[in-house]
Amino acid sequence: MASAGKGSLKWTTEPATGESYVVSNFEGERVTIPGSKTVYRILASSKQTQGKIAVFTTGGVAGDAPGFHYHNEAHDVFLITKGFLKLWNGDKCRILGPGDFAYIPPTIIHNPEPLGPHTETFGLVAPGDWIDFFRYIGEPYSGTVTAEFDNRNIKEHIMGKMMKADRDYDVHFVRDYHPPEVKDFDENDSVIPEGQSPYYLKANTGPRWLAGSVLSRPFVTTAQNGGKFAITSLESSKDYESRGNVFSRFLTFKNTDHCFSVQEGVLIVKLKDGEEQTVREGETAVIQAGQSFSLSFGSKYVRAWSIASGDGVETVIQTIGKPFKGFVLPEEPPELDDLELAETLKSIGVDLD
Repeated sequence: MASAGKGSLKWTTEPATGESYVVSNFEGERVTIPGSKTVYRILASSKQTQGKIAVFTTGGVAGDAPGFHYHNEAHDVFLITKGFLKLWNGDKCRILGPGDFAYIPPTIIHNPEPLGPHTETFGLVAPGDWIDFFRYIGEPYSGTVTAEFDNRNIKEHIMGKMMKADRDYDVHFVRDYHPPEVKDFDENDSVIPEGQSPYYLKANTGPRWLAGSVLSRPFVTTAQNGGKFAITSLESSKDYESRGNVFSRFLTFKNTDHCFSVQEGVLIVKLKDGEEQTVREGETAVIQAGQSFSLSFGSKYVRAWSIASGDGVETVIQTIGKPFKGFVLPEEPPELDDLELAETLKSIGVDLD
């Protein structure tokens, strides 16, 4: 749980008490399920988000899938950063690669199988207490990337804990299930459906919104999950020199926690009355609800995933922004109306300092 030193928000795991922080690349509380050849790195859980969401990454090589199961209450997402993942999701099965996304609402039978050779994913579960299942079924991991040569029988390990998992952790394994065959992505996998239903979203598809100099590519919004969370890819550039940066002033989201995971470039996070934090590729900043913060972009191109436990930065951009037809950042960003921004933030309960 070590910090990087006085004045720094950087930790190797989440703090024991609720506060804002930055988790370093490939760090976090790390657990592995015996025989899975996969490590789960917990970046934020209930103590940081008041039980709303938990955020984690996984890293592994090709290995056995945990088995077909569903949750009565928990929502699941899978966002691939490296390698390939075979994912059964309701009545469909796809092979996901970098940038591909899947949303699994409660009661939907699913099963993830890493195909390797080295697969990395970004995950979220809601409510956040569900992450305790990993802690219950797994064991601490102290290695570097993943337990590649752990050849224990994962099914034997899981079978011994199924009854408690079913009773206490909302993990319900399904026997004698006949899964759908894997198929290629189709046109339905390039749109975000209305309402709550399982879906896949192929990389670089779906809606795009531009608000001033910030581009948002949502993977899932609060409209798909009853207001519980939203995930989007934020993009911008230091070349814009803060022109039209909707997040350049301090914003306070009273009830929404945020995680910003940098995929490319440098994101600069500043907490009100706090030091400026430089968040680099692979690092994740966790900002608690009620904490005032601003964002700026410290490199020519910046891409960061934003995970919010409700209406957050994605909602701001979608509300004030316009649909964007392009696929990359514009040469010149449009003007941002400060009065319209202030009114928009007020309408969704965000304080602007």
